[in-house]
Amino acid sequence: MTDFTPETPVLTPIRDHAAELAKAEAGVAEMAAKRNNRWYPKYHIASNGGWINDPNGLCFYKGLWHVFYQLHPYGTQWGPMHWGHVSSTDMLSWKREPIMFAPSLEQEKDGVFSGSAVIDDNGDLRFYYTGHRWANGHDNTGGDWQVQMTALPDNDELTSATKQGMIIDCPTDKVDHHYRDPKVWKTGDTWYMTFGVSSADKRGQMWLFSSKDMVRWEYERVLFQHPDPDVFMLECPDFFPIKDKDGNEKWVIGFSAMGSKPSGFMNRNVSNAGYMIGTWEPGSEFKPETEFRLWDCGHNYYAPQSFNVEGRQIVYGWMSPFVQPIPMEDDGWCGQLTLPREITLGDDGDVVTAPVAEMEGLREDTLDHGSITLDMDGEQIIADDAEAVEIEMTIDLAASTAERAGLKIHATEEDGAYTYVAYDDQIGRVVVDRQAMANGDRGYRAAPLTDAELASGKLDLRVFVDRGSVEVYVNGGHQVLSSYSYASEGPRAIKLVAESGSLKVDSLKLHHMKSIGLE
Repeated sequence: MTDFTPETPVLTPIRDHAAELAKAEAGVAEMAAKRNNRWYPKYHIASNGGWINDPNGLCFYKGLWHVFYQLHPYGTQWGPMHWGHVSSTDMLSWKREPIMFAPSLEQEKDGVFSGSAVIDDNGDLRFYYTGHRWANGHDNTGGDWQVQMTALPDNDELTSATKQGMIIDCPTDKVDHHYRDPKVWKTGDTWYMTFGVSSADKRGQMWLFSSKDMVRWEYERVLFQHPDPDVFMLECPDFFPIKDKDGNEKWVIGFSAMGSKPSGFMNRNVSNAGYMIGTWEPGSEFKPETEFRLWDCGHNYYAPQSFNVEGRQIVYGWMSPFVQPIPMEDDGWCGQLTLPREITLGDDGDVVTAPVAEMEGLREDTLDHGSITLDMDGEQIIADDAEAVEIEMTIDLAASTAERAGLKIHATEEDGAYTYVAYDDQIGRVVVDRQAMANGDRGYRAAPLTDAELASGKLDLRVFVDRGSVEVYVNGGHQVLSSYSYASEGPRAIKLVAESGSLKVDSLKLHHMKSIGLE
């Protein structure tokens, strides 16, 4: 099945790329001019205006951190994809860069879709991405026509790039339209690429290609097929090695599964991003040793992409607004990324994703509340008005009797709205509950605790509250929940509460957070 890989890249320009980029910049500027900042993030990456989705091309190159992302510059809903771009010297203060890619080739005329960046053996960087066309030429009713593309940066700052063209065509007789999101890495002396595929019989797969020169790619095999026949596509695949506590190499395979059905606490979102841990040898299929597990148990997490820098596996995710109503659509922008997280394996062999250590540098000041005890159905205000804070809290589960207890964030006096971050003793889980929110989708999500975590009698939470979102890191990142939280008008209080019982908090610190400079 190698006949769909051209000997040399296929470059078919149909539009002037510079003109398309200038038009896109004007589109973003027009959206930004009317932007409402009520939920616009202070310390999360978002576009100045327009819609964003997947993080792309993540890398550290020539002294700069780079985050690219899928961007529709002309509206606050999904549309023809471009690549937006921000850069940083320290992952704390970010600078807006020119839009990197706009549709200008025949093979991508309806969208420059997601992809990754990789540094070659000479220390030079190369982009890989998916070119997207509608199969019928004008809309999605006839499905997708997608191929893999490559581009080379024009400078060390990665502020522009020259497209090299198509390197992998789509064998349409073997694929049900979906064929996208390349991830490239090197093992031994061989470069490998995987991307998500919907097979002809609509099974979610990841295909494996190999190359010696990073230009000519040969198909090897199906790297992985999802065991659930309902899963028809694996978007934004990831694949990387990691060491366990004994120094043994494992491989983590990540993907965003489309088509999975909700089951209990699992797969509650429209599509669900998760991983499996297992083993892999070059040229063979991935052999999972665990079940599918969620990267993040929140309402709004999707399409994560990771990259390795000096042994650190760092990941960004997209906070996807899956379900209407999506009130930020009315504000000139839509969508943000999560904080960067570092992926490690815990002592129990499972993945841990904690905020990168650099995030502590965003703290402006610290209010130490010390230990707190709430009696039956007690309540204490932690902050009168908090739009951008981090809270570190340790709950003494053994000394608490509350059925549910935790933090009400974005709590507004006039309408009684809030989002609840709580430990629920009846189910042994940490929950993000939005039933009292006045804006946006509601519902709740729940992250499990292991028997060992419950038996420890302690629960550590790091809660990052931004203007329109919350990220909850449980026990150092053993579980995470990321959700939008659209606060109502007025001061946004944070309250510590106990329901039907008492609460003992060993320590609670609140840090006000700096802006990352993208407002």
